[in-house]
Amino acid sequence: MTMKNFTYEEILQAAQIGETTDWEFKSAKGGFPGSFWETYSAMANTDGGTIVLGLRETDEGIFPDGLSTEKVSQYKKNLWDDLHNRSTVSLNLLQNQNIREIPIADGYLLVITVPPATRKQRPVFRTTNPIGNTYRRNHEGDYRCTEDEIRRMFADSDPDITADMRILPEFTFSDIDTASIAQYRQRFRSVKGDHPWLSLDDRELFEKLGGWRRDRKTGEEGLTIAGILMFGKYQAITDQYAVPGYFVDYREKLDPSVRWTDRLYPDGTWEPNLFQFYQRVWPKLSQGLPVPFQLEQGIRKDDTPAHESLRESFVNSLIHADYRGTGGVVIERQADRFVFDNPGILLVSLEQYRRGGISECRNKSLQQMFSMIGGGERAGSGVDKIKAGWNSRHWRSPWLTLNSNPDRVQLSLPMISLIPDNVLMDLKNKFNDRLSTLKPNEIQALATARIEGSVSNVRLQEFVDDHPVDISRMLQKLCEEGFLVSDNKKRWSTYHLSNQDLGPSLFDQLKSDSSHNGPDSSHNGPDSSHNGPDSSHFEKPKKRVPPAQMRNIILQICKGKFLTFSEIAALVGREPRAFRNQYLTPMVREGLLQLRYPDSPNRPDQSYTTAGNTL
Repeated sequence: MTMKNFTYEEILQAAQIGETTDWEFKSAKGGFPGSFWETYSAMANTDGGTIVLGLRETDEGIFPDGLSTEKVSQYKKNLWDDLHNRSTVSLNLLQNQNIREIPIADGYLLVITVPPATRKQRPVFRTTNPIGNTYRRNHEGDYRCTEDEIRRMFADSDPDITADMRILPEFTFSDIDTASIAQYRQRFRSVKGDHPWLSLDDRELFEKLGGWRRDRKTGEEGLTIAGILMFGKYQAITDQYAVPGYFVDYREKLDPSVRWTDRLYPDGTWEPNLFQFYQRVWPKLSQGLPVPFQLEQGIRKDDTPAHESLRESFVNSLIHADYRGTGGVVIERQADRFVFDNPGILLVSLEQYRRGGISECRNKSLQQMFSMIGGGERAGSGVDKIKAGWNSRHWRSPWLTLNSNPDRVQLSLPMISLIPDNVLMDLKNKFNDRLSTLKPNEIQALATARIEGSVSNVRLQEFVDDHPVDISRMLQKLCEEGFLVSDNKKRWSTYHLSNQDLGPSLFDQLKSDSSHNGPDSSHNGPDSSHNGPDSSHFEKPKKRVPPAQMRNIILQICKGKFLTFSEIAALVGREPRAFRNQYLTPMVREGLLQLRYPDSPNRPDQSYTTAGNTL
């Protein structure tokens, strides 16, 4: 965990802002606080954090109590004694550099930096019994883990025998869908050519892939969870001894006037194992990406870095899912983004995730199976590939959202420019010459608030290289200068543009109703409810309107501003690609619309305005 050597003033400033490094303040004036170990456990089992003894937190703010030299010495001794006492806490994660004394006017602060526990070290718990004594951190503070959460942490703690390697002794090849095996072999051959495994029979191939395993210690052998998940019949997958909560769901939301423009889930018309889900969903996802014309050795190349990024995100959602968790795997294609939502917790810290280069997979056998057919990285570079592929289109950086109760990981890939011209124009109109006084990172913060409806420290870390504390200072400065307002939630604060009079955010304009209903309605991420574009300026057309009327509507909504084809299609409730071919391209050809980038008509961020506009 990266940690600055904070001064007292920096601690107070970061504490007042609150949403950066996770902080906890304890008075400790009357003795070493007993609640320390609950917070230690919670931080260790989440993303780490900082505990400050000698400060008290009230509704009015943070105030120093100050610790004497004698108390600091006594508390340090208490801390080290208890860290090595298994009846107090299960594991010591601290080293000397994690404990610092900071002088203040009336004594000292004792600052303890708790690093996040690794996958192997979790769970970290109080006393010798994890049940009832294991904690995690969420937006409200420390909470006691359920038995189910604790069991899943123990199951995740062994990276050598992962969850999908568990043997199902009473299952046979009659539980496997033979058509799925045959189709997998075909895809395997198309990717790997004459690979020697392709000459093996099904049992031998399963063994190589991890779908069949023999336990050398016990002699037990049979199909594994991975084999059933990837190739099994639905009845076998959802058997009480396999994965009874298994559910996969693809949702397409391109027309705000209907609930789903397309949906694929286990409805009895197909065999919904992971391989069949991948086979059916990937073409639907890839169609959502604009494909620029590219030639490679004289052959058109349709598989761009953005496609690789999208495929990596899709496969990651399948191989990192905790299939014992709640809600199943949910994949969404929306007009302006893709969302991958799966059960489980992140097996590395958020900081490690952002750095990339570290591979921690919950289902190693599934990872092997997908890698043999061209899906998924195995060298820890998957996150890097996702970011690089998306950045190649100059789109906003993907971002990860972690939810608890139930545990879910959600990755969003927005198809919106970092700072679109119309957003910059909105900000200039709102703040006038004041915008020119801001630095690039400050403008990025305002643009993010405009596009996504809000901005947070965590979100900005995806765009800028500054330390989280420095980002907090920047956000606070923007609040003091009247550019932003904070929701004042201390930890995990979010910020909005001040005097929000610009109309709905760009995401709000493009979003459709995506509240999670059905079998997995228990999870709703922060981006899970989206309405259509701002329709206050015109009446959205019915499902069928005469072409002449539709053209007039397009000219009306494009007057005075540039909009991308996805934005226009969302405004009128139509599928973007077909809409562009039917209306926008002919209207450009006829001189009714003009392009922002006429010399590069196939740019992914191409936008349109009514001809004759002066912007």
